Amino acid sequence: MSGELEAVADVATGAMAAGAVDGAGASAHGAAGGKCLNCGTTLIGPHCHKCGQSAHVHRTVGALFHDIAHGVFHLEGRTWHTIPLLFWRPGELTRRYVHGERVNFVSPMALFLFSVFLMVAVFGLVGGPIDSKLKGKDAVALAEARTEAANDLRKTERKIAHLLKQKQALEAKGTPTKQIDGKIRDLRTEQAALRLIATGQIKPEIKSEGMAIDDGRVITGVPGVDDVIRHAAKNPELTAYKLQSSAYKFSWALIPISLPFIWLLFMFKRGVGMYDHAIFATYSLSAMTLMVVALSLADAIGVPTALVWLTLLLFPPWHMYRQLKGAYQLGWFGAAWRMLALIIVAYTSALIFFMLLVAMGL
Repeated sequence: MSGELEAVADVATGAMAAGAVDGAGASAHGAAGGKCLNCGTTLIGPHCHKCGQSAHVHRTVGALFHDIAHGVFHLEGRTWHTIPLLFWRPGELTRRYVHGERVNFVSPMALFLFSVFLMVAVFGLVGGPIDSKLKGKDAVALAEARTEAANDLRKTERKIAHLLKQKQALEAKGTPTKQIDGKIRDLRTEQAALRLIATGQIKPEIKSEGMAIDDGRVITGVPGVDDVIRHAAKNPELTAYKLQSSAYKFSWALIPISLPFIWLLFMFKRGVGMYDHAIFATYSLSAMTLMVVALSLADAIGVPTALVWLTLLLFPPWHMYRQLKGAYQLGWFGAAWRMLALIIVAYTSALIFFMLLVAMGL
């Protein structure tokens, strides 16, 4: 139950954070002619034209809860202007925002913050878009490991029975049985462990492919990586928690990480600057995050696996192409080759981001 409460809290926090970044304010009630309670300027409308504060300021507990509800649940008109364009005509949205059309749209950073918090909340409630499939694979692997343990248990029991017969024969002859007793003790220890695994009382370790195990150490052959893996293996749940916590707290870092790569794609194109690329990257990341949220919910309600995977594979390049073509006014060829390059940029940025998370978390 605590996970669900934390998920709801993440949504609320994200909505209010997005509202703060986006400049969402209090009620716009009030009349002209009074004084602004913040800066003292004579009011000529529902908001102060100097500092922007609302003319009408609440001082009741009910108003406080109203502001919270407004920040969490209120869907302003510009949301309905932004979301359809973000998914169907992302290039037009990016271009219009860069060229100064701001009031009609949710700002890129506000949308990005909310989408990240929403993704964390949804992951806490239903898991990711392919979680159930991975859990299914884990269940199969676990069942296979237990079946293998049951087979090994029968072999061990046969060995113990055989050694006990040998011991009886040696005792009948008066021969010392110290060596055979040691073997029996070792096999009984193995027998007890296998019985616990086969009956499901303890979870067997499922070894990953591509790694060597040597005296309890994971060896990948990459200097420095072995220590990181060993620390993570000691407490994988803590490691996963640290990575997840850091991922959404520092998700904004994906924007500056990707900017130099995007700049390289347009270094010879006149009329566009780093600000344009930042708006492009932020809206693009928001769309991808909301896509993951939608697919997670779709997976939770039983949408076929093939459709989820197909969307994961096709939506990003399709969206990148349309956003590049519309935002930078490119032809189909210019948008197509930059789309392919941008896919590489996305994976590179994600890898750099993951390395930063590992460095901070471990």
